[in-house]
Amino acid sequence: MAMDQSVRKKTTREIYESHRNRKPPQLMASMVLWLHNVRSMHNVGSAFRTADAFGIQSVLLSGYTPAPPRPEITKTALGADETVSWRQSADPSDHLRWCFENHYTLTGMEQTHESRLLTGYHPHSDSRICLLFGNEVTGIETELLSHCHLLLEIPQFGKKHSFNISVSLGIACYHFLYISLPSK
Repeated sequence: MAMDQSVRKKTTREIYESHRNRKPPQLMASMVLWLHNVRSMHNVGSAFRTADAFGIQSVLLSGYTPAPPRPEITKTALGADETVSWRQSADPSDHLRWCFENHYTLTGMEQTHESRLLTGYHPHSDSRICLLFGNEVTGIETELLSHCHLLLEIPQFGKKHSFNISVSLGIACYHFLYISLPSK
């Protein structure tokens, strides 16, 4: 069945106007993304853009993860590196301390023997979640994994065993948005 020829795409201004007064659900507004030892500036920029799109509170950067302002980050973030708050620390223990002091559930996105499937995790709407993502190749360091309250993995069915970090961020954030929206 073909689409009606009168379908008209929204302009950038119309999109902005329709989104301007939207407020994210509480679960998303209190969520924090943490990138530790992520090498790619494009992945960092994508994390900022994803955080902005989902109404996420802030991004934590640690280890050798690059931080704004960098042209490669800004190009992918499309300015979200200026609209989403962020903090950087070379030492991840600074962010660990902050998470625990502010009562965040440190949630590692990693494939381990202890991981639960993301699709089976439905936190309460007033939960405070910090989603931790690690290096593109080696994942989250064992030392940081030991501090996680929860480990989640995205179910996969193909021959490959992982997603790009930017894709994983989008999938995880959409899951939390979907479960926090009211049922129709």
